[in-house]
Amino acid sequence: MKQNNDLILNATDLTKRFGDFTAVDSISFSVRKGECFGFLGPNGAGKTTIMRMITNHLLVTEGTLSVLGMNVSTNARKVKSRIGIVPQENNLDMDLTVIDNLIIYSRYHGIGKREANIRSTQLLDFFQLAEHAQSPLMRLSGGMKRRLLIARGLINEPKVLILDEPTTGLDPQARHLIWQKLRALQSQGTTLVLTTHYMEEAEQLCDRLVIMDHGKILVEGSPVELIKEHAGKEVLEIRLLENEGRDDCIESVIGDAGLDGAEVECSTDTLYLYTEDAMALLSRINIGSERSILHRRASLEDVFLRLTGRELKE
Repeated sequence: MKQNNDLILNATDLTKRFGDFTAVDSISFSVRKGECFGFLGPNGAGKTTIMRMITNHLLVTEGTLSVLGMNVSTNARKVKSRIGIVPQENNLDMDLTVIDNLIIYSRYHGIGKREANIRSTQLLDFFQLAEHAQSPLMRLSGGMKRRLLIARGLINEPKVLILDEPTTGLDPQARHLIWQKLRALQSQGTTLVLTTHYMEEAEQLCDRLVIMDHGKILVEGSPVELIKEHAGKEVLEIRLLENEGRDDCIESVIGDAGLDGAEVECSTDTLYLYTEDAMALLSRINIGSERSILHRRASLEDVFLRLTGRELKE
């Protein structure tokens, strides 16, 4: 019961169809108060469709979806008043100054002029945009515009912030600054729900996440748990020689040495060995001087690619 009180978002058998196409296929998940929960998946996996159902931009076809204990299908106005939304696309008003984008947006939430000015000033200061308050948007960099979008999503002091690809297209400095601000928001009690294509971003921010494909949830857990279960501790990447096939490479590299628990995957030009002890494996197998090899720790990207495949999906 206490655990249920801590649920910010809850979905049971959630389904969304567009005609004969099923974009989200009977999935269930929950988001706890104060955590950062992520949705990962290839293009077309259903991530943005879920976000649009949460924000009531799309109607639920089947199943139930509740936010802050309210069914989104029957309490759309109340839900929208208590969540913050940061869309994937930049839909800021280019004809307004930086601060006016916040003040005017606040009026949609019924926030009075004086309070809107106070909140807008505080948010610009928090996102390091105060000195640009009176600037037109055309003078802002891409990273500044993304920070302004997040600030706008917080103007109504939401309990949960919905972020759809929050750092797409940003340089590393801008991305890291936004991560820092999102972690600060979470530490202040804001629940974060996000989609991202950046595996490092998911590792940095998410307490728990799901990986999706074809509208279904494949796995759920913390980044550490998922890496341990599906990729192990370390990875050896071994390049295939020119005109060498997968089986020939495996025979040449591994031969009679055996894998001793390691798992093998092969793409067009690379052999991947997932293992708990890469150095011990290296001491047994035959790399040869002509091969290129990379030894690294296993990552969430390994999990993602192993579960959803390495083929391009558009």
